[in-house]
Amino acid sequence: MLNIMIKNKINQNNKSTNKIKEQPMLNNIVVVFLIISFLIGGFSGAVFGVWASTDQNVANWFKTNILGQSSSSSSNTNNSLNKIVKEGTIKVTEESATVDAVKKVSPAVVSIIITQDLSKIYNMTGPDLFPYDFFGFPYSYPQLEGQQEVGAGSGFIISSDGMILTNKHVVSTQDAEYTVITSDGKEYKAKVLATDPFNDIALVKIDATNLPTVELGDSDSLQIGQTVIAIGFALGEYKNTVTKGVVSGLARTVTAGSSQGSQSEILENTIQTDAAINFGNSGGPLINIAGQVIGVNTAISQEGQLIGFAIPINQAKYAIESVQKEGRVIRPYLGVRYTIINEALAKANNLSVNYGALIVRGESRTDLAIVPGSPADKAGLVENDIILEFNGQKIDQNNTLAREIQKYHVGDEVTLKILHKGEEKEVKIKLEELQ
Repeated sequence: MLNIMIKNKINQNNKSTNKIKEQPMLNNIVVVFLIISFLIGGFSGAVFGVWASTDQNVANWFKTNILGQSSSSSSNTNNSLNKIVKEGTIKVTEESATVDAVKKVSPAVVSIIITQDLSKIYNMTGPDLFPYDFFGFPYSYPQLEGQQEVGAGSGFIISSDGMILTNKHVVSTQDAEYTVITSDGKEYKAKVLATDPFNDIALVKIDATNLPTVELGDSDSLQIGQTVIAIGFALGEYKNTVTKGVVSGLARTVTAGSSQGSQSEILENTIQTDAAINFGNSGGPLINIAGQVIGVNTAISQEGQLIGFAIPINQAKYAIESVQKEGRVIRPYLGVRYTIINEALAKANNLSVNYGALIVRGESRTDLAIVPGSPADKAGLVENDIILEFNGQKIDQNNTLAREIQKYHVGDEVTLKILHKGEEKEVKIKLEELQ
């Protein structure tokens, strides 16, 4: 028994020894097989790659079934990669409506330079009083003699023969000269044709022809939130500066003036915008995304940020037509001083109505409620009368009396509904020219 066991052990040892001897040979066979497989696989892959690259159907089948790509995405990827390889970088071209609108309007936007003989100002006012622009922007003078630049504003060309629309306050400096600089850098002496007694609007003229002009839009169709763009001579230094924003509000009533109070004007029915309007932008266009002028940049808030105001272009159209026909701005007027009634005013004064225009005196003793000899005076209107309707249109905060009057012409007869001492009555009035 023992011998058999020993023999078996010996046989097992012999078999183990044989396996050990056979292992190197097996390893060599495996290595050779792997090398041959790599060679065959590489050769096959190369052949398939060449085939796929020359046959678009094979390439698409492989990308779709093996890589899971769609033919369109593969094509886009290839195009992008080819573009990167060929150009080194992808060029992006912006063709936005904003850029197109600015390109359309900018050639017709002008800068208006104001010059004055400062020695005359010094002699009249003394060394400590210097003019400010409409928004209280002080100018610094290097010397007090001879013609010096004392201010700047903006404007835009509305006729190819050189008629330009701007703000009244831009061209209201006494004994001043005005120079218009067009977008191509040419300079022209400018003449003030007319100023609007109702609005902060003026028209100036330069001696030129074939000038680029703007397209006037419809400010009555504006909506809050609509995109607008302001263009102007910012800070009197950077011409055709472009800012973008939205219509923040409509039919705003503001009192604009210089910080010294030498000029002030109540502006009704203005457009409020958050497009940055800087000093020098006065008189520049406020345009819509279609490149149409819908307002004239006029005033900014000194207290808030990005609160600017523009005169609706529809109000300026009347002045333009008037100057073209009559040579001056002719505005109708009623001849009353008033305040618009709201809930708070009605409650505080125990009024029977919460709308209308209450005829009142101004703060000064000379600010009469009714202008002597005016259409209102001739029709018998008196202080404390309330104008409820103007030719059938209700008067309230959203539809002021001044706004309604400017829809008519000198000589038109209108009907007013009046609340006089608690009784309603109708009065016919013939509008006359505001002098």
